[in-house]
Formats: sequence, C-alpha cells, structure tokens
Amino acid sequence: MKILLMEDDPVLGDIITDYLQQFYITDRAFDSAQAQEYIDEASYDLFIFDINVPGKSGIELLEELRSFNDTTPALIITAYDDTRHLKQSFDAGAHDYIKKPFELEELKLRIEKSKILFHIEQDEPVKLSNTLTYYPRKSIVSDGTDKITLRPKETEILDYFIAHPQRLISQEELVQNIWEYDALPSDATLRSYIRKLREVIGSEKIITQRGMGYRYE
Repeated sequence: MKILLMEDDPVLGDIITDYLQQFYITDRAFDSAQAQEYIDEASYDLFIFDINVPGKSGIELLEELRSFNDTTPALIITAYDDTRHLKQSFDAGAHDYIKKPFELEELKLRIEKSKILFHIEQDEPVKLSNTLTYYPRKSIVSDGTDKITLRPKETEILDYFIAHPQRLISQEELVQNIWEYDALPSDATLRSYIRKLREVIGSEKIITQRGMGYRYE
C-alpha cells in the first residue's frame, strides 16, 4: 500500500512518517505544492492530508484533485474541532476525518479500514463460513454454485463488519463511516440493508444488540 502524507509540522510529520513506514510505502509532503509534485510523478492508494498547510489547504487540494477525477481515497487530519471543517472535508471528497491529537494506532486502524472499504490489496477471497465465500473486488458472495452480487452499500457494510469482527458497532458508527455527511440514511433504510445482508450471508453472522448496535461474528 502506498500513502501520501501531507503534514507541515516538522515534528509530528516525522513521527507519523516514521511510524507509517513500518507498515506502508509512505511519501511525505510539507505543503500542497510538494504534494502535487508527488501526485504528478506517482499513483497512491491513500492520501492523508492536514488542512492547515502552506499554499492550498488540504481541503482545497482535495477539491482540485476531485475536479480532475482523481478518486484516490482521502483521510483528513486536523486540529479543528468543529463540524464546519468536518462538512467541508466530506464535501471535498474525503472519506474519513481524524482530529488531533490522535494515537498512531488509531491512524493505522483507520488506514486498515480504508483498505477494506476501497478493496486496496484485497485480491484474496474472504471465507465467510464453511460454504460461503466473499469476493470483495466483485462484490460477490458465492456458495460454489450460485453467486449473489451485493449492492454498493451492502458491500460497504459487509466490508466494515469484516474489518471489525466481534466488536460492537453502533448504528451511528456504521452510518458515519459509510454514508456521506449530506446523505445520511434513515433507521429503516439501514435496517433494510442489514436484513438483506443477513439473507445473503446468514442471520447468525450479524447479531443485533438491541439499543446498542451490531456485532459481526
């Protein structure tokens, strides 16, 4: 997995870069101009952009990249603690957002989540049970004879469950990590997706804990 980190803080940038390079190929840019140079020279699996950097902000750079049909997944990091910048980040095309200060392990967990959501390095099929196999790139669940193609949101929900097995996931967490800020689903819509997934992979795979959320077994 290849990551481009844009962070102008010299100390924090070095700390994050040193940590990420233990697990991923990581390039580090100090500002938007340098980040654009890296992007012009190479392709990346994930962008990690700080908002406040010299030149264009991380949000502005992402907006520009999206206008040129660059669909690389993007995670925004920032010291801002308000919903306005959160909304701007999602509107610009970010899929995730993390506030400073954060633990490096949390950042890694979000990167691993991105790998699942966007099928990065997901060439191998996933065994759901003794009889069912899931093919992430094709959004297909097969029992060896029949194949069922999942709808996009069903795929994203299943990917998120697979990335967080046997952990209680609240409805709010599921919605915030899968739907865009301005397109949040109703409770009934989410339940409908969960019901359809259960019909495909088995009701015993997704446990409802009433009033708390879901757990993927």
